[in-house]
Amino acid sequence: MRVAHVMAGAPQGGAEAFFERLVVAQHRAGLAVQAVIRREAGRAARLAAGGVPPIELGFGGPLDLLTAGRLRRALAAFRPDVVVAWMNRAAGFARAATGARAPWALAGRLGGQYRLRHYAGCDLLAANTHGLVAWIAAQGWPEARLRHVPNFAADLAAASPAPLPFPPGAVPLLAMGRLHPNKDFPTLLRALARLPTEVHLALAGDGPDRLALEAQARALGLGGRVAFLGWRQDVGALLAASRMLVVPSRIEPLGNVVLEGFSAARAVVATAADGPREVIRHGETGLLVPIGEAPAMADCIAALLAAPDRAAALAAAGRAEFLAHHAEAPVLAAWDRFLADAAARRGTG
Repeated sequence: MRVAHVMAGAPQGGAEAFFERLVVAQHRAGLAVQAVIRREAGRAARLAAGGVPPIELGFGGPLDLLTAGRLRRALAAFRPDVVVAWMNRAAGFARAATGARAPWALAGRLGGQYRLRHYAGCDLLAANTHGLVAWIAAQGWPEARLRHVPNFAADLAAASPAPLPFPPGAVPLLAMGRLHPNKDFPTLLRALARLPTEVHLALAGDGPDRLALEAQARALGLGGRVAFLGWRQDVGALLAASRMLVVPSRIEPLGNVVLEGFSAARAVVATAADGPREVIRHGETGLLVPIGEAPAMADCIAALLAAPDRAAALAAAGRAEFLAHHAEAPVLAAWDRFLADAAARRGTG
């Protein structure tokens, strides 16, 4: 099987991080893989280090008249069986590069409720949650051309703890993600303000809300109890240094960070957004709280901190869930089936 993955996403993000993990893992598993990405030095370096030096193209806006032709020539040179387009921009360029007579199948990979018009011409779609599969089908996409293909997280259980800028005796919580309204870190800060002063928060990520969140932390009197770490690649080390992972999102189609928390055997407290609600079995593999409710979040965190045996049981169950459904091996097998199915459906889109 020869597969080309096309990604024109942002420098950081959950889908982008999973794209990198999948491409490198498929290469290690023996597939002939070509990555085509929007120019981004960090992603290119990580892919090259994993054995998949990418082709970098512009993937610009409506006035970009060069990328489609360059992509077509790159794909023709590689001769893939399947081209997988990740998210809307890549799907549009991949469709233009494929045309009606291309010898490869065109598949789309969706991690959210994207506009399906971008995927016209795709022979098969992959969605990473059952809820998203149901939503796509409800928009009129034929169920015969739609598959559930989950994400996997890296196995982080053996990571050594990262140093955190907190005083001795601090109880560190961890949250990760883009500092954006969808992630609702303001609710987490309000929850932290209701917890004992020895409880601290490490917030790994960056984005447009950073200045507002820093101002909110000061206004709440949190001072040195919150560390804004910026984007980090050492996710396993951060989880190893933390007592639990908190995911406060208002909108979260999947929540790769939940899978990372499971992988690292950390207790997870998350809001009941679509993705966490699908992945977490409340009271078994983690805890779910109502979206946007700081008092409920604080009470849940406090209860787990006061019951370390229960937190350890949740962490162990989350780890077992990871190994069964969200580790590399079972997800690569699901991708193998998806790619074979897509190749067999070439030209049906």
